[in-house]
Amino acid sequence: MNANQYEKKITYNMKKQKTTEESAEVTEETKVEEINQNSETTDEAADKIEDELEVMSQKYTELNDKNLRLMAEFDNYRKRTLKERIDLLKTAGEKVLVDILPLVDDFERGLKAMETSEDVQAVKDGVDLIYNKFIAFLLQNGVKAIPTENEVFDTQFHEAITTFPAPSEELKGKIIDCVSKGYTLNDKVIRFSKVVVGE
Repeated sequence: MNANQYEKKITYNMKKQKTTEESAEVTEETKVEEINQNSETTDEAADKIEDELEVMSQKYTELNDKNLRLMAEFDNYRKRTLKERIDLLKTAGEKVLVDILPLVDDFERGLKAMETSEDVQAVKDGVDLIYNKFIAFLLQNGVKAIPTENEVFDTQFHEAITTFPAPSEELKGKIIDCVSKGYTLNDKVIRFSKVVVGE
């Protein structure tokens, strides 16, 4: 290898090294630039996420507050309705009791009259009046007597306390006698009639 060729080779290697160094610098600058851009993009994304997180946090706080208020309102409503129901149960019979007081007054007057009265028929008429007034009061409040005389025995309204031989064929399976009257309140049985059934 002559000196000229050697010189060319060294020059070529130097150029190649310089190009490689320049290329490395460019690559390094590009990487730094990309990192800066990525850093800016990451910072923007972080800011965006932080803003969204703050908005979500506010929404969560608002919804939680609304939920707590609704729960408190419902609890107050439940307590209020429970108190009203208890008060209603305590005073539900008040109207009926107020309406029955005049009948008590009539009974008291009748008892006083019985002490001094010599006329048995007048006392009997007075008791009949009070009885009729009491029956009318029951009817006004939806209480009706269950019919039993010559009725077919029905377990929905009657309770058989015993059976007895029927005096005639027509009375078989029918009520012969009523020991205790039964009553309905607005078509609901509140006391069954205790009856004797013919067999």
